[in-house]
Amino acid sequence: VQLQASGGGLVQPGGSLRLSCAASGTIFNINVMGWYRQAPGKQRELVATMTRGGSLNYGDSVKGRFTISRDNAKNTVYLQMNSLNPEDTAVYYCNAQIFTTRYNSYWGQGTLVTVSS
Repeated sequence: VQLQASGGGLVQPGGSLRLSCAASGTIFNINVMGWYRQAPGKQRELVATMTRGGSLNYGDSVKGRFTISRDNAKNTVYLQMNSLNPEDTAVYYCNAQIFTTRYNSYWGQGTLVTVSS
């Protein structure tokens, strides 16, 4: 099983980016999919998660600006990021709880988001 994230890059303050993360391999079910981020010198923190049934959880710093969504048929999770500010600069990692023979937690390789003028 692999998670492949894409969509990071350089954006100006106030701008938007959309991240995608697709799971591939022998997958029978995916429960929670989500995004975490890690800024330089800081611990990894929750950005947003979404269950297969649609329950949402957002980190306090992104509420009202970021939107998570997923396409269960494509085993893909998205993160729409609006009103970006320099404090959002970080490596963004996708995560998924995937059932193969049992549930395990998988991480993507990370995609860098830089917010700067």
